[in-house]
Amino acid sequence: MKGLVSSALIGLAFAATTVQAQDMPFGSDADAAYAQKLWDAMQAARLVGPDMIRAKPYEGTDPHGMMLETFYTKATIDGHTGDLVVKRNFGPAGVTESEVLRDPAGHLGAVTVMFRREAGYDPEDKDWFWVKYLPDGSLDKTPNGMRMAGQVAKGMDTGCIACHRGAGEDLMFTTDYLLAN
Repeated sequence: MKGLVSSALIGLAFAATTVQAQDMPFGSDADAAYAQKLWDAMQAARLVGPDMIRAKPYEGTDPHGMMLETFYTKATIDGHTGDLVVKRNFGPAGVTESEVLRDPAGHLGAVTVMFRREAGYDPEDKDWFWVKYLPDGSLDKTPNGMRMAGQVAKGMDTGCIACHRGAGEDLMFTTDYLLAN
């Protein structure tokens, strides 16, 4: 009987996690497919992948990395052209600029991206599509296995959107690029 109750509780916990995951505004198959199109566009522009262009890394902080490279540009996905922010996240803690310059691939931990989708995608959050890739282009996942693409952590107290809301109306900590366009 004790084993039956234990199995039932595990089943209920799994079902609750599954329902919660289905209700999340990110990580869906559609988000993953869109993220793949975005990765392909960034690779063609040499912003990611083995032939990526390099920039001078600068000091960063969590959650993005101890050293960063950031690119501001535009991309076109499915006929829509939007603002694109690509941030390469290097580590581990204590990594130096010279170490990243000597071995960027060895220190690249992730690539975090904001892409402004078509009007109406997420008007409350300026239509940004958020995604975190591993260096090979696969999607990173949350500790509970959710793919980090789409409206990542929308409605939560922590995560991409919650943090970037602190940057102001445009959700960007650096706005010079957008002001120039």
